[in-house]
Amino acid sequence: MAISVHKPPLALIAGPTASGKSALALAFAKRTRGVIVNADSAQVYRDLPVLSAAPTAEELSQAEHRLYGYLDGAEACSAADWAERTKVEISEIQSSGRLPILTGGSGLYLRTLLNGIAPIPAISTEVRTQVREASVQDNRRRLGKLDSLGAARLGENDSTRVARALEVVLSTGKSLADWQQRREGGIADQVDLKALILLPPRDWLYARCNARFAAMIEQGAVHEVRSLLERGLNSSQPVMRAIGVREIAAYLSDETSLDEAVAAGQQATRRYAKRQYTWFAHQPPADWPRFTDPLEPSALPRALELLIAKA
Repeated sequence: MAISVHKPPLALIAGPTASGKSALALAFAKRTRGVIVNADSAQVYRDLPVLSAAPTAEELSQAEHRLYGYLDGAEACSAADWAERTKVEISEIQSSGRLPILTGGSGLYLRTLLNGIAPIPAISTEVRTQVREASVQDNRRRLGKLDSLGAARLGENDSTRVARALEVVLSTGKSLADWQQRREGGIADQVDLKALILLPPRDWLYARCNARFAAMIEQGAVHEVRSLLERGLNSSQPVMRAIGVREIAAYLSDETSLDEAVAAGQQATRRYAKRQYTWFAHQPPADWPRFTDPLEPSALPRALELLIAKA
């Protein structure tokens, strides 16, 4: 006779930026006494609460939130780092008899947490230096000889991914694709996952992106970026690559006007939302429900019922 093993529940609300994830998560947390757990790569940093659309003081008072603003901008946070920290938080919440509600739009973070990460050995310093000092064209030609399938999947000017793929095959003798088939450490098979993907109409989403970025300027985003720049952090740090930082920095250095910076920031946000939209439309499992209506206040109860019905 088969033995039924109860798995602890885990809710997930995901989708592109400005799609309404935070509002839905808050409503769901209040209905279930759940705990909202951040799954957004920018919101892990305390330096940019406005520009990253982190929860407001009022929202924080209405439900418990975890893993928001827990890192200083000088610290790098990888998907693997976040996943390890999140596993601990999820386990603690489940042990207390409460529902963890993962909320965010960082697809790589979510995939790493749920499906695990490829156990690729550390790349040697010699190989890394050799690859990083070469041109993308030379690296691509070399990759084509060692991993033709991997090279064919990458764009001609995708320097970062070409370099990574070449580093892996040179250092380990196996292609990146080979390693990725051996993902380890995921929790998908250990939890009873209740997922909902928000994919509202693109015109509605892009209008929300525009309005939100303009509101961020009014709420102090320029001051946030100024304070960040004054710290002199390396431009390669993840916090320095957050959407809007480069555009506002250009204004602060007198390269553009504030209006131009706002327009550029809005465009960058829309482009980011477009990439997220494509990822969430195709990458998650087909049986994860997609909510495709605009998440206006009138639609919130319907989206909430989908989650409650699954919980």
